Amino acid sequence: MSFNTFGQMFRFTTWGESHGPAIGVVVDGCPPGIPISAELIQRDLERRKPGQSRFTTQRREEDLVNILSGVFEDEADGLLKTTGTPISLLIENTDQRSKDYSEIKDKFRPGHADFTYQQKYGIRDYKGSGRASARETAARVAAGAIARQVLAGVTIRASLVQIGPHKIDYANFDWAQTSENPFFCADATAAAQWETYLDGIRKDGNSVGAIIEVVAEGVPAGWGAPIYGKLSADLASAMMSINAVKGVEIGEGMASAMLTGTENADEMRSGNNGPRFKSNHAGGILGGISNGDPIVVRFAVKPTSSILTPRETVTIHNEDTEIITKGRHDPCVGIRAVPIGEAMMACVLADHFLRHRGQTGRDGGVGF
Repeated sequence: MSFNTFGQMFRFTTWGESHGPAIGVVVDGCPPGIPISAELIQRDLERRKPGQSRFTTQRREEDLVNILSGVFEDEADGLLKTTGTPISLLIENTDQRSKDYSEIKDKFRPGHADFTYQQKYGIRDYKGSGRASARETAARVAAGAIARQVLAGVTIRASLVQIGPHKIDYANFDWAQTSENPFFCADATAAAQWETYLDGIRKDGNSVGAIIEVVAEGVPAGWGAPIYGKLSADLASAMMSINAVKGVEIGEGMASAMLTGTENADEMRSGNNGPRFKSNHAGGILGGISNGDPIVVRFAVKPTSSILTPRETVTIHNEDTEIITKGRHDPCVGIRAVPIGEAMMACVLADHFLRHRGQTGRDGGVGF
């Protein structure tokens, strides 16, 4: 089993390699009658695609999506709508430069999946890393655009909140700023400072990691299930499945270990629409089930392994050597992970929405 499928009720299967002719995704389980279009999917792909600033890989992919199946034009309103059958999406690769990798075809990049892929399969795609490449995530973003359409009333947004040791100031947090700078950062001051920092990293032939925060608002209470169908567990799995992600936290996350019970517990009061929480240390999830507050997830992306700085390594013949990786690579791959995190959040929430409706017959809420 290759495990290229994610989700249960709303699920998707990605396919293709970084330097193959195309990549794509098949989305299954999407309800019928959902309005969809190539233009709608394209909007999300435009935010993830490479070559949009000097801070990302200069590979030039248009990432134009083609809808091959699963939709039909509704004669009543002329809109393209889902039919309930599998939706197949194709994105052609048009700017591969496989020759950039010829010098490292027999070498393992430290910190990269080269070694583990070779150990598992006995063969690996050294030209752009195949399925280990961030190129695969374009297919996830396309699936996420469909999931967003299923989640009427739910808003999903993300921001880069840390690059290397440099964090944002939450006092400056403004969602509108995420579309005004190349980092998808909600703090304009931090984004301006990051430009100088990342220029230095890039010129040194090095790379750096980042942290992304994803927030979903409008999720009603009741989505998720104990014990093995926790919404929190599926969100953690979704974010950890993104290439280069090394850590995930929800709400206060690791910081909750430093809090006392009185500090961490989100106190409750009665409200016009039922109980409300005075704080959100839980990140919108209690016992694996959404509580109606914004769902807050953060994930850490490691530095890109393909760098120009020489590193010690071994060959496939177990010989000591050094390696530098030429070509077009992200000095901070975490930048383009912002729309990817949004997409994975959308896919998980769409899946849990359909699971909850199937089990209870309700969209959500606790009945107050």
